[in-house]
Amino acid sequence: MKIVLISPSGIMYRKKDGIFPRALRYAPLTLTTLASLVPQELNAQITLIDEGVEHFDPNIEANLVGISAITGTSNRAYAIARHFRHRGIPVVMGGVHTTLMPQEAKLYADSVVTGLAYESWPRCLNDFNQGNLQPFYSQQPNISLEGLPFPRKDLLKKFSYLSNGSTQATFGCPYRCDFCAVVATQKSYLRRPAHEMIDEIRRIKSKFIVFVDPSPMEDRDYAMQLYREMIPLKKQWGGLSTVKAADDDELMDLVAKSGCKGLLLGFESVTQESANQINKRFNKVEIYKDVVRRLHDRGIAINGTFMFGMDSDTEDSFKQTVDFVNEAKIDLPRYAIYTPFPGTPIYQRLEKEGRILTKNWTLYDGQHVVYQPKCMTAERLREGHLWAWKNTYAVKSILNRISDVSGFPMIPFITNLGYRYYANRLKNFPDDIMVQLNTQWNDSLNHSSDLNLAKHQSTIGACG
Repeated sequence: MKIVLISPSGIMYRKKDGIFPRALRYAPLTLTTLASLVPQELNAQITLIDEGVEHFDPNIEANLVGISAITGTSNRAYAIARHFRHRGIPVVMGGVHTTLMPQEAKLYADSVVTGLAYESWPRCLNDFNQGNLQPFYSQQPNISLEGLPFPRKDLLKKFSYLSNGSTQATFGCPYRCDFCAVVATQKSYLRRPAHEMIDEIRRIKSKFIVFVDPSPMEDRDYAMQLYREMIPLKKQWGGLSTVKAADDDELMDLVAKSGCKGLLLGFESVTQESANQINKRFNKVEIYKDVVRRLHDRGIAINGTFMFGMDSDTEDSFKQTVDFVNEAKIDLPRYAIYTPFPGTPIYQRLEKEGRILTKNWTLYDGQHVVYQPKCMTAERLREGHLWAWKNTYAVKSILNRISDVSGFPMIPFITNLGYRYYANRLKNFPDDIMVQLNTQWNDSLNHSSDLNLAKHQSTIGACG
């Protein structure tokens, strides 16, 4: 059996014509995990395709194609699915967007897998092998995260990522931020056994580990145990944290001792009113600078994320945020536009209020305005967002923010240059260009399908 697993890309993040450089990419965990879950008795030949780092041959041979998509890549995923089904190859779709919109995804796929696929994906494959593929597979209520196989990182395209050391210890989040697709798709907060995590980390060849957990430190006892047991491994790592967890000195001391060199903190807003509006009241704006200082004192760099466009945001919000970033010396800032992903509370509210401007999922990438803001025009939100990116990644700002970096400053300098490249090119992808490019890209797949069908039909005619 030949199985092809595909992670579609968005226009701005695709290979060659995109603007997201290798310096900012870590190896995806979804594809390698799905590959590791393929039952050995199927004796399958597995191919992984990450469109962010490689093009794929539309004529690739397969008995089954699996596609995992987020909302911003779902239109591309549907085009890929149409292409393979046009060739007579069955398609299974999964991922965050599929979990949020299973009935929509089923229009383009033979089968749909929702939620965590640790149990359902192998069951789906066994059913397919027996000629009994079901239309839907869902996460089991009491899913077990014990005894998970080691991800098939050997199948990734080599030399395509800054780090191949991706892993995940926890799933879901106990908080209910209104914009978050994670809590919309995974209601429970789940943890893998700490000793199994240590075994997996020990097996990862890379010295630098990337934890992709959305909210890994909310079970404090579990986090303390995991980080304590990581100390002897002498690995360096980066991951995520809430601002709330970063205010815990004892926990952060252990995080630093375990080898942490960087944390992504979801600041989201520099005003308490906006933080409260998005149901992130545990973010206390008055402690932001103190949290940054305490992490920097421990040698931990900060990838700070901020959003624009909440209901209390005004045109002053852009400068207020950039000023904070520069004053606090956030090592690697990242900006997004408040985006109402389907299935989230904010989507439901804005749709009820008639403020959703488009349901073209191509634009749901966190960098485009898809709803009507309350205190400014959609165009002004887009312009202010671009201004924040450009000013933050001016050379003067970069040098100011990383001037106090302890040790070897080359890595933060390189990643800042990566985001500078990205920031200076965002303006080239307004809504109409995004839609046009995505349509052209997908039409090229349809054209390939039509050519294959014509070739196949002419061959049959010649044989007849």
